[in-house]
Amino acid sequence: MKPTRLFHALSAALAFSLGASTAGAASLLDNAQQLWGVTHAGTPAGFLSEIVAFDATTKTLWVSGVSGVNVLDARTGASLSFIDTRAWGSINSVAIKNGVAAFAIEASDRTQPGLVQLYDTTSRSLLAGTNNITVGALPDMLTFTPDGSRLLVANEGTPSTYGARIGTSVPQVFGSSANDPVGSVSIIDVASRTVTATATLAGVAQTGSHIRTGTGMDFEPEYITVNKAGTQAYVSLQEANAMGVLDLQSGQFTKVVGLGAKDFSQAANAIDTSNNGTVSFQTVAAKGLYMPDGMASFQSGSKTYVVMANEGDFREDDKDRVTGKSLGATGVLDPLRVSATDSSAGDLYAAGARSFSIRDADGNLVYDSGNILDVQANLAGLYNDGRSRDKGVEPEGVSLLEIGGKTFAFIGLERTTTGTVAVFDIDVNDPSKTSFVRLLTMNGAIAPEGLTAFTMDGMHYLAVSAEGADGLNAGTALFALAPVPEPSTYALLLGGLGLIGAVARRRNA
Repeated sequence: MKPTRLFHALSAALAFSLGASTAGAASLLDNAQQLWGVTHAGTPAGFLSEIVAFDATTKTLWVSGVSGVNVLDARTGASLSFIDTRAWGSINSVAIKNGVAAFAIEASDRTQPGLVQLYDTTSRSLLAGTNNITVGALPDMLTFTPDGSRLLVANEGTPSTYGARIGTSVPQVFGSSANDPVGSVSIIDVASRTVTATATLAGVAQTGSHIRTGTGMDFEPEYITVNKAGTQAYVSLQEANAMGVLDLQSGQFTKVVGLGAKDFSQAANAIDTSNNGTVSFQTVAAKGLYMPDGMASFQSGSKTYVVMANEGDFREDDKDRVTGKSLGATGVLDPLRVSATDSSAGDLYAAGARSFSIRDADGNLVYDSGNILDVQANLAGLYNDGRSRDKGVEPEGVSLLEIGGKTFAFIGLERTTTGTVAVFDIDVNDPSKTSFVRLLTMNGAIAPEGLTAFTMDGMHYLAVSAEGADGLNAGTALFALAPVPEPSTYALLLGGLGLIGAVARRRNA
């Protein structure tokens, strides 16, 4: 690091250390604050701030959103260039590794094969040679393996028309769709830039419970996280309330794990079910299907754990959704929106668990945040009562970062009155002891969709992309979390700070 840059980093670290007298999880992030926020003015109509990725090579943030990617200076938020992808289709995600940015682009007819494009993050232009790779229908998310050798693409394969209801039985059953592309994961070898395997889920062994079937669609991969060794991937099958385990050596799924249901009759899981303007968390005779969206993973010893944001989701046409009232429920259960394919009178299952969870690599539940997300949002005056009968604050995305020897989980809450991220301290030695730390709030933007935590120039940061609502209040923000090194080591640096400053001044004289 150049002396001037080190001087600025240490100065920032010193500023953050003021008032932080202990090394506890809360104190490490007591001074976290938003440094900048941008609304992406000047980008093409239809641009939304959906997914954000950090490039360490150029210290830039790449923000994708339907019409293209806005490349920002990570330090200031200034737009450096816009990459327009409309000629190829709608972009859903961006991932970066080793100076290569990968875009997931769905075709204009989303039931047709999609595209992955590869860009050089320095020139911000398409890589030389092969740079367009055909993948499955509706590539929704993509990620590199830890060593960057492979690129995994979640092809959601959403149907153009869902299957119709069969008969009048309850729970409801829907037939197969007439045009439902196969959900899959494409495995791309980065060196050769070719698809080496396309993993599908038909006929894969199933374990666990409460896998949603009969919904008029097949398994639809939503999100992927990879273990540290790069040998296994864990894939959220959101609408199916399941997780697929993908062996990256064979290129095949080994199992589909049903994620079970959460009991809202337990005190720690109490929910608010009514959009009546009064927030009241109550235990109710209903359950929630976890149905995770964003995921991340970490390793403790030889064990891999998967962190899940349990958003919940129905079909796009909502025909697999009914109210508690339609199944005879009264009182607080009357307005609750539940799964038509899982619920019956006296046995209601809502979409989403209004929480984030930690599971082991086999899908066994290790920790769940209960109703902490909703309750803390309400205490902070950020709870959106208009979402109470649906999925509460709707945890959407997750990012992990180690700070001061502690592992923090950042959970984006899509449905709060102000863009909000919940922060938790994960005890990696015993994840069941995970604890809430604080909320971070965005200035102006709402509906966080993508999060990425990273370290740059002696500081830990969190970038958040928020898609807004109805074309309004979209934007990207950067939070400074804590310095590197952490506050407990500053005393050792203070004596040398003046010397470093003197060296920097001489070098710049």
